[in-house]
Amino acid sequence: MTGITNSKDKKITVVGLGSMGAAIARALITKGYEVTVWNRDTAKAAALTTEGAIVATDIVAAITASPLIVICVSDYKATKKIFDTAGAVTALSGRTLVQLSTGTPKEARELHAWAQQQGALALNGDILAWPRQIGGSEATIMISGPSAAFQLHETALRSLAGTFSYLGEEPGASAVFFSAVMAYLAGNWIGFCHGALICEHEGVPVDTFGTLIANISPILAAESRHMGEVIQHNRFADPESTVKTTTEDLHLLVQHSEEAGISTELPRFAANIFQRTVDAGYGGEEHAAIIKVLRKHG
Repeated sequence: MTGITNSKDKKITVVGLGSMGAAIARALITKGYEVTVWNRDTAKAAALTTEGAIVATDIVAAITASPLIVICVSDYKATKKIFDTAGAVTALSGRTLVQLSTGTPKEARELHAWAQQQGALALNGDILAWPRQIGGSEATIMISGPSAAFQLHETALRSLAGTFSYLGEEPGASAVFFSAVMAYLAGNWIGFCHGALICEHEGVPVDTFGTLIANISPILAAESRHMGEVIQHNRFADPESTVKTTTEDLHLLVQHSEEAGISTELPRFAANIFQRTVDAGYGGEEHAAIIKVLRKHG
């Protein structure tokens, strides 16, 4: 079912009203849904009444108000504290939980099993967007879990993001990809800030550096796709640039950081991984060959 067929289908509860949860509630209200909200800090819930939200008096009332409950709190542990009470557990029967809080694949699988025990269904999702982008074309949301639950609420869920990907029945799939993306972003953010340090020390405008990265983003996107294919299909030979060449460049980055008197943490960390890859005999292969060393860690 992909369309709204009756008034019950228009009822959605949002639990958790931080920046992201509030953005989810607003997006659903804007799209014409009857949104009930609940938050441990009642002031945050009250603030949404002027935008059309209905404030539930307690978590049981929030659950019983709608067949679909969207959760966006700090993590899965907070979700457990909220829902794992006698009244809430009883109220969950026959309803669908959509967990949009951050968690691990293991936690997602555990929530799926727990929801089944309560006679409910759970979809586990992850948001790749800022709160301001929710409900618009720039937002991306991934979700995984029972296909029947997704199909039942697909229209409402797709209203939250321009790109909405259903990843299949495996409950932990969305969390797997979110963790993978987070690993990429962590390296990206640290790398950018080290670049900013270099610019600051040399008197070069950091915003110009930001523009440069934005301008080469199509190349970076193509490189990401290429690396995925290289690793997936074990095609590390015939690189345009080798692990050895990059290792030499990273050692120079360490030298530069020492000469400039700025942090050497990132370049030393990166140079160490690449040097270990060279020492393992993969110096003539693709950059992505560092995964061969990372696989052996621990």
